[in-house]
Amino acid sequence: MSKERARRRAVREAEAARRQVVRERAMARRARRRALVRRFVPTTRRGRTGRLLRYSRGERAAIVALTLAAIVLIWLLVPDLGLRLLLIVLLLLVLPVIVVIALNRRS
Repeated sequence: MSKERARRRAVREAEAARRQVVRERAMARRARRRALVRRFVPTTRRGRTGRLLRYSRGERAAIVALTLAAIVLIWLLVPDLGLRLLLIVLLLLVLPVIVVIALNRRS
């Protein structure tokens, strides 16, 4: 009985060793492929880039909400269509200046 158990254990261990070798080969192949890709793919700057991404999500939401509120107020309070459109375009042109003045971080 113990010889049979030893033989089965040896078979199990040989199978586990074979699986380990296959796994190590696959990991080495994956590492070589990643190194090759990393060599050819240019690195890009990750993280917050761009002008609007300087502000947090809450600040961006406030900018959008206040702008939409101003547009709605212009639309409701100004009777002339041409003047409405002119004021909305003017608001959108001046909006970056207002944002920089209101949310300036240099202090």
